Amino acid sequence: MKRIFLIAAILCSSLMVLQSCSPKAGTATTVKRGDVTGTWTLNDITFEGVPQSAVKSLFDEGSYTCFVGSTWRLTNSGNGSYSLPGGGTCAAKTQSIFWSASTADQTFQFKKLFEGDKAKNVTSGYRLLLSSSDGNSMVIKSPVEYGSTPAYIVLNFTKAAK
Repeated sequence: MKRIFLIAAILCSSLMVLQSCSPKAGTATTVKRGDVTGTWTLNDITFEGVPQSAVKSLFDEGSYTCFVGSTWRLTNSGNGSYSLPGGGTCAAKTQSIFWSASTADQTFQFKKLFEGDKAKNVTSGYRLLLSSSDGNSMVIKSPVEYGSTPAYIVLNFTKAAK
């Protein structure tokens, strides 16, 4: 009898642990491609789990500070660009990209396209976490390696006025 009670207690405990680890329906906001399409201004960059001083560059362009005030144009076809405003030690630059957003795993991906490149032939790029987008503001997190815990460079966008 003690053995049956013990097995039942272990089984109930296991079910409770599994239930607590399962995703909760309705708690995550699904971001759709249409929520991302448009012209965006990168207003602010913050950091989660990593000190600012440990971040040397962003998207292999140089200092992350060069991106503050940049304009991102994301068309529905997947073509797009970002324009760095320049100033200080930052050069003004416009970079063509090909982007996509996945609702399945809530990611925003893009690859840089240079003169003569076709998106299908470019094999390297950037995969970021699409944290939120409501059509007027958007938060994208770029994962970085720092220690043993997840760390992110957090990009905060607002939709540009038409």
